Amino acid sequence: MKTPPKPLTTLLSRRVRSVNEINYPINKNELPQILFISSYPPRECGIATYTEDLIDVMNAKFHHSFELKICALENENEKHTYTNKNVDYILDTSEKDSFDEAATEINENDKIKLVVIQHEFGFYVKKEKEFVAFLAKLKKPVTIVFHTVLPNPNEAFKQNVLDILDHVSSVVVMTQNASQLLIRDYGVVEADITIIPHGTHLVAHTDREELKAKYGFQDRKILSTFGLLGPGKSIETTLNALPAIIKEQPEVLFLIIGKTHPTLMKEEGELYRNKLEGIVASLGLEKNVTFINEYVKLEALLEYLQLTDIYLFTSKDPNQAVSGTFSYAMSCGCPIISTPIPHAKEMLDGNTGILIDFDQPEQLATAVNRLLSNPELRKNIIVNGLHKIAPTAWENAAVAHAKLFQRLANKKQPGNIQLHYRNPEINLAHLKKMTTDFGMLQFSKINHPDLESGYTLDDNARAMIAVGQHFKLTLDNRDLEYLSTYLNFIEFCQQPDGSFLNYVDINKQFTDQNGDDNLSDSNGRAIWALGYLASLTDIIPEDMSIKAKILFHKSLGRLNDMHSPRAMAFAIKGLYYYNRDEEIVEVINYTRLLADRLVQMYRHVSVSDWMWFESYLTYANSVLPEAVLCAYAITTDSVYKEVAKESFDFLLKNTFSETGIKVISNRSWHIKGEEKEDFGEQPIDVAYTIMALRKFHDIFKEPSYLEKMEIAFNWFLGNNHLSQIIYNPCTGGCYDGLEEKSVNLNQGAESTISYLIARLSINKHLSNQDEVEHPQSELEMSKTKKRKQKLFAPK
Repeated sequence: MKTPPKPLTTLLSRRVRSVNEINYPINKNELPQILFISSYPPRECGIATYTEDLIDVMNAKFHHSFELKICALENENEKHTYTNKNVDYILDTSEKDSFDEAATEINENDKIKLVVIQHEFGFYVKKEKEFVAFLAKLKKPVTIVFHTVLPNPNEAFKQNVLDILDHVSSVVVMTQNASQLLIRDYGVVEADITIIPHGTHLVAHTDREELKAKYGFQDRKILSTFGLLGPGKSIETTLNALPAIIKEQPEVLFLIIGKTHPTLMKEEGELYRNKLEGIVASLGLEKNVTFINEYVKLEALLEYLQLTDIYLFTSKDPNQAVSGTFSYAMSCGCPIISTPIPHAKEMLDGNTGILIDFDQPEQLATAVNRLLSNPELRKNIIVNGLHKIAPTAWENAAVAHAKLFQRLANKKQPGNIQLHYRNPEINLAHLKKMTTDFGMLQFSKINHPDLESGYTLDDNARAMIAVGQHFKLTLDNRDLEYLSTYLNFIEFCQQPDGSFLNYVDINKQFTDQNGDDNLSDSNGRAIWALGYLASLTDIIPEDMSIKAKILFHKSLGRLNDMHSPRAMAFAIKGLYYYNRDEEIVEVINYTRLLADRLVQMYRHVSVSDWMWFESYLTYANSVLPEAVLCAYAITTDSVYKEVAKESFDFLLKNTFSETGIKVISNRSWHIKGEEKEDFGEQPIDVAYTIMALRKFHDIFKEPSYLEKMEIAFNWFLGNNHLSQIIYNPCTGGCYDGLEEKSVNLNQGAESTISYLIARLSINKHLSNQDEVEHPQSELEMSKTKKRKQKLFAPK
């Protein structure tokens, strides 16, 4: 462990301190530094926790992009020992000279490209002028994050804020209300303000009753509040409401979670807590109130919130701009009753929670009893609340901050900061959660499988490909059970003539949808999946390989009648993978048959400004040129190579910009000669694009394909028009779609599998290491592989 920061001189000790660089030699390829000036743990303070959470998630989201350093704020009453290796400085705000010394240290450090100040007025009491002078002396770009913005300021207070604003490049606030106050009361230009909501932790939403049992709260209806305890929280409002609540809901238990605020403890000890305990005793509430008098660790806190039936926020400060406790509760699926602080008024609209007036226990009791007696209302509020709070996930806050910091640092010196997203670990948890012993379910409500949605061949075929990719990478024998399940499902869907049905209900009955739906694409996907599994013959059990090949060959007779372009493309991919295991004439002939049909379509439609197979771009577009390229890899026919490259490069021009990808909208296809829709993007189209980019890079070796592969994958991680994550690293699931102003939070089979296929497809090419492996091209592999003895003779 790194030693605590070491004083540069006796004068600077406990005021401005820099680490002993002998312990941390300078890297020749040093990254730009961003310095946060803030309170920091172990100091027990909401802003300290906020800054730690933000830095942790930014380091988790990005790599080889920047170094995040900390200047921890202290004063004569708050002095700590820091073990975090990134605490390079300590600034003692009770020492007048420390501000000048800090500014000098920061200015002389050429590695620091940006200073970020987490601001609370209480940090600089009686040192306002010194703080402004400190800002004036800084020669680095500065962004200030206002955790409090007061309305209707007096002249002295307003002038202090204006003096601060004169010396910063950018202002960050967490609510629309705070932004409007800066514009209205302080004259700040709207363009200089960035709104980044207070971050919230992603949670897997564990079953509430299971968590109650874990903590010994069975058969209780839980009300809770948490945070550092003090009079401003007005806990007595809830205590005074409890008798009326208990009269209708005797099983209620109110949890008061949190220690007394450290500053309050030093000033008056446990005076406020003793007052609350006195109210509990006087009202006879001992069986209905529990004090959890500790600074609860995050994991336990999130569990307490998830087991809560109603969260109560009773602050009596009308100017409290934002509350992290409020945000955390909402993200944990708590229905919230709150007093009308600005943050609550923005987030709670009746459909997402209930507002009550300040110091009104009667209103609180009425609202609690209404919610506890109406489970359906609570359920609706939870779902609406989760959709409202989802954009504030810490991962999204990290992306928003990183993009802002990049813009500010690069304004002074272009190229200072380049963002590189860190690939999440491969996680099959949600895929497994969605899989029963029969197959993979179709839909999910948030991250809970929807049994009533039943099953599809499409999803189980895709799932078999994803798990096959994972098994090929890891040789994890636990994957074999899932591969067997998906293979058995495909066998269940195959009909005597070799074709497949797609839709199966929860009772394992084929549904009426099979009669109304064009099943060509589903049949093509099944052939793709079977061909891919057959290509793994060397590593999967023999009985699994034989079954896959039998089903595959049984389906081939239907290919003569297949004319849907995407169905043909999926089938070609299946033929291609099968051919990697064993080369037989039948497979090659069917590949030529289907590829020639695609080429014929291309020749019929394509012109110089529309080099495509159809007169419109719809769904799964990338699979068409990829399939033609697969045909080239099998046959070495240059016609296929030419058509594949022309059509794919045309598609890329219509989906990529220099910084991101926008696949064709599922709301309105891109018709030749018409403007395309910008919104309505689905994970499956991004995944297909990534798979195609990998294939084209392997054969053509063009670096631009690899660059676009990274850009496309980053779409899942937040590099999209909303700057929001589509992949949920907490559950291992993937959200169902990216709309114009929101993300569809349901994590169904198609989206989750699509992400996994994309993640597994980039694994060899785009790792988090400095050097990446560039494997042999697919064409070279097909030419040099050792041919196995044929299991099936050609017809």
